[in-house]
Amino acid sequence: MKHILIGNKVVYKVLKRYEGPLWKSSRFFGWRLFWVVLEHGVLSWYRKQPDAVRNIYRQGCKHLTQAVCTVKSTDSCLFFIKCFDDTIHGFRVPKNSLQQSREDWLEAIEDHSAYSTHYCSQDQLTDDEEEDAISAVDLKESLEKAQTCQQKLDREISTFLKMIKECDMAKDMLPSFLQKVEVVSEASRETCVALSDCLNLFTKQERVRNFKLEQEQEKNKILSEALETLATEHHELERSLAEGSPPRSILSEDEFYDALSESESERSLSRLEAVTACSLEEEGEPLSSRKHRMSEGKDCGGGDALSNGIKKHRTSLPSPMFSRNDFSIWSILRKCIGMELSKITMPVIFNEPLSFLQRLTEYMEHTYLIHKASSFSDSVERMQCVAAFAVSAVASQWERTGKPFNPLLGETYELVRDDLGFRLISEQVSHHPPISAFHAEGLNNDFIFHGSIYPKLKFWGKSVEAEPKGTITLELLEHSEAYTWTNPTCCVHNIIVGKLWIEQYGNVEITNHKTGDKCVLNFKPCGLFGKELHKVEGYIQDKSKKKLCALYGKWTECLYSVDPATFDAYKKNDKKNTEEKKNSKQMSSSEESDEMPMPDSESVSVIPGSALLWRIAPRPPNSAQMYNFTSFAMVLNEVDKGMESVIPKTDCRLRPDIRAMENGEIDQASEEKKRLEEKQRAARKNRSKSEEDWKTRWFHQGPNPYNGAQDWLYSGSYWDRNYFNLPDIY
Repeated sequence: MKHILIGNKVVYKVLKRYEGPLWKSSRFFGWRLFWVVLEHGVLSWYRKQPDAVRNIYRQGCKHLTQAVCTVKSTDSCLFFIKCFDDTIHGFRVPKNSLQQSREDWLEAIEDHSAYSTHYCSQDQLTDDEEEDAISAVDLKESLEKAQTCQQKLDREISTFLKMIKECDMAKDMLPSFLQKVEVVSEASRETCVALSDCLNLFTKQERVRNFKLEQEQEKNKILSEALETLATEHHELERSLAEGSPPRSILSEDEFYDALSESESERSLSRLEAVTACSLEEEGEPLSSRKHRMSEGKDCGGGDALSNGIKKHRTSLPSPMFSRNDFSIWSILRKCIGMELSKITMPVIFNEPLSFLQRLTEYMEHTYLIHKASSFSDSVERMQCVAAFAVSAVASQWERTGKPFNPLLGETYELVRDDLGFRLISEQVSHHPPISAFHAEGLNNDFIFHGSIYPKLKFWGKSVEAEPKGTITLELLEHSEAYTWTNPTCCVHNIIVGKLWIEQYGNVEITNHKTGDKCVLNFKPCGLFGKELHKVEGYIQDKSKKKLCALYGKWTECLYSVDPATFDAYKKNDKKNTEEKKNSKQMSSSEESDEMPMPDSESVSVIPGSALLWRIAPRPPNSAQMYNFTSFAMVLNEVDKGMESVIPKTDCRLRPDIRAMENGEIDQASEEKKRLEEKQRAARKNRSKSEEDWKTRWFHQGPNPYNGAQDWLYSGSYWDRNYFNLPDIY
């Protein structure tokens, strides 16, 4: 109804299919001639026109949502298309083409881009709009009732007027009575007009509904065609692999060479693991950190208990992970077209045996960096350690492609590590949206680390992007300092076809609210040929924005600090060398792929004069069979003797589906997961019927005391071990 009253302008256009020959730039093979087709906002290219007619052996496609075309004034045939994912594709109109010019193609691409952008960016109905929308049954009943009343009123008025005219005594009636009759007649006519207006509004609303339906159908058609293409390519790839032969020309040579780069990348990363397993003394790591890491490595290797009497933790899971080769994420997503991504239920085979609350606890793996920061008297050195801690907090995500279990509302997790000097409590404080809050403190009262995370998911076709909204806060109590920051964006590539791989990108700004110092870290996207893969660079600045220190490294490996002047000089020289290499390549290198690129080098190039702040510990030898867990992650779901009588019944160590999956009982894990989800839905319905609001137990909502952002803060009293009136969630 609002669309009618407000008068929103509606753009609806049916586009014709546009096709023809075009030269297309290729990463390794230069310019090649394709038959290019524009249809329903999608640009597709085939080797031959008959392939396009039969819609087979498509070499590639790009959605033109938010696509922008650029041209070269020096070349009347050349143009580029920049897509929504920042990939750039170069095309050239054949010079001997008489029927089509560059302008014709640009106009067609612009129309299809507007078409795709319009239908793929339609917002969902707001709550108010949903309230305005009347059900079809109610509309029909109201319409029939209004029509009946109008017809009856017309008949009664006509009969009454006829009686008045035929009555001989009408002339002798009082004038006041006749005047009253005229008023009633006029009111009746006005009622008829009002009913007619009402019917017109109903008719207009029906047109709005039909228009919205057409929009949704068109959007669904575009998405369905894209997913159908991916499914076809996936099926062809699986069939080719099963037959032991390479897939036929459904994949372009570009993707084939990307696959070669990926295997070389794996060999490079294997060599990297061998390098990081070596002695850390040569890299200048502090002695205390080396001792701690050596003892932790010995423990993970299955050696004797630590000499200081701290208990030994397990070094493997009860059962190795199941192979996911026989399962396809596509088989799930194709059934969920139109659903919100966060509400899609994935099979348990794609999970890892940890709750998201336990995954958050992996922030604490490198707690020694916090203790180290507290020991420094200089604020810049403290900021260096805090920055290293922020980078190390995401390092455990490398190659962790398994999805953690979604926490149930009210679920909790605690971890006490005497050897690392901290204890932590976390709680799932909201289900829609899913928000997890945590609070950690040093056992020596030297720090407090807390935050709340709301992972916002976006589906980009071949990848899923997770933006971890929420503020992270670290308080160094001995220095009365507080630092806040947000984590970078995490992206999982090739969720439909290919090897899954993860990258982190975006800016992370760490603020010291006492001194005004800031550390701005740039987690770089992989870029061309993987040159920037996993790289992190940034500066520490004072409140006047003067550079005090430069930081660089890789979030999967290490972080160094160096003088900013030295770093800038190194970057300038490196940029010059890069441009020289770039000039020697063809301009077609701007085309990108979702395949994992080969890293530019095995390790970080250390700038002379640099100091090592942090280096990742090698993963245990059995990590690949244990969901790529680190040694720290391996113990998160461990239940010690007597622990069940101490922890609350909401602790996720007691969650049956996670425990079953850890034990290798995949069918039981799936059944338990389904049971718990149904139990949670039933509890939510019961609260809704009784109009009862959910109350969190250990956290409360409020402004962050340092930056004012909305946050979930620890209420206290958890460690009193007084766990009464806890919800029954398992």
